Amino acid sequence: MPMLEVSDLTVRYGALEAIRKVNFSVEEGEIVALIGSNGAGKSTTLRAIVGLVNATQGVTRFGGRDITALNAAARVRNGISLSPEGRRLFGRMSVLDNLLTGAYSVSSRSTIKTMLDEIYDLFPRVRERRHQLAGSLSGGEQQMVAIGRALMAHPRLLMLDEPSLGIAPKVVAEIAQAIERLNKEKGLSIILVEQNARLALRLSHNAYALEHGEVVRSGRGAELLADPFVQKAYLGV
Repeated sequence: MPMLEVSDLTVRYGALEAIRKVNFSVEEGEIVALIGSNGAGKSTTLRAIVGLVNATQGVTRFGGRDITALNAAARVRNGISLSPEGRRLFGRMSVLDNLLTGAYSVSSRSTIKTMLDEIYDLFPRVRERRHQLAGSLSGGEQQMVAIGRALMAHPRLLMLDEPSLGIAPKVVAEIAQAIERLNKEKGLSIILVEQNARLALRLSHNAYALEHGEVVRSGRGAELLADPFVQKAYLGV
């Protein structure tokens, strides 16, 4: 049974159908990439999974349980966490306080300490900057904090929305290594939404390409890298 199963997921914003009958799944310990052009429905799909927007139609199951009717807070408590596009940190709060906002659903102080230590190990610069205001950090450092904040919820499924957006190539490589570490060393399941399709497909076990709110291609990450349609549409080949 998949960890996450999305069936016929449809979301409308008024008359606009943002995604239409989207179907995909995530297995335990798997990285799944969602690729597509701007406006394809990638971010809406993540927001629907975590409960930030309401589905017009469809069913979302997590750990075999139907969570379609649950609100966002309940979905986070069940183990789903989102690092949103644009990072959305509290710029006038310290890095540490930003991280701790991600742990609002975690009651165990020992778990919070363990998660902080793991984040500091994953991103040493976050430890170095932990007492600075988040707004004073570079874009890449802020992205590390945003990922750390999502990890503070102690998720079983981590969803990353455009983690490489607007970041220097060197820092993108660091974040890619962190994603691989989280998956391989911690067994964390991850959904990765990326405009950088080549990076996303290289990191992923399975991938789905969205166009105009619908899945138009799916398969192993390596298979989509070699797919002529994907190469022409997203990879500039």
